[in-house]
Amino acid sequence: MPEILVLYYSREGSIAHMANLAARGVESVAGCTARIRTVPQVSNVAEAVADDIPQSGPPYADKSELEQCDGLLLGSPAYFGNMASPLKYFLEQTTAQWFTGALAGKPAGVFTASSSFHGGQETTLNSMMLPLMHHGMLMVGLPYTEPALNTTRGGGTPYGASHVCGQDGSREFSEEEEQLCIALGRRVAEIAGRLA
Repeated sequence: MPEILVLYYSREGSIAHMANLAARGVESVAGCTARIRTVPQVSNVAEAVADDIPQSGPPYADKSELEQCDGLLLGSPAYFGNMASPLKYFLEQTTAQWFTGALAGKPAGVFTASSSFHGGQETTLNSMMLPLMHHGMLMVGLPYTEPALNTTRGGGTPYGASHVCGQDGSREFSEEEEQLCIALGRRVAEIAGRLA
């Protein structure tokens, strides 16, 4: 039974919502399950130690979960056209998994949210793809056969799902943005199932 790891960092909640939608897409595929995980914030105080367990939401990811999963969905807010530093920090600690090829050949998809329509969504998606490609993962995008990609007036790209959340994060998800999150999860799960 393929298990897809849905790994994300979310500060305002938009990415967490997208992770849950992507997980719904994963679990719409017969026999597939989603495991939702997050990463802790990076502290700017050298002596600070984060709690081992978050106060709310899903548990923090362990690098062994990358080895065990059959596919990966990775989500981050767009910060100046790049992924958030907590997610990047987590990925930069996966050298052991790179040496062993633990992620090679597994499908992966990426998703993001930005405050504005030109907030660097596509470059952020690309920034998340780069380390996954170094790991040998098979990148899964959203083809234009997904009807919502042709009708969206908000987020959504062929590189992955996206959302325009507004300056204060309060902009509601459009129907197309939600459909594309679900579609991305479904596509990664379907490909993981075929590869298994």
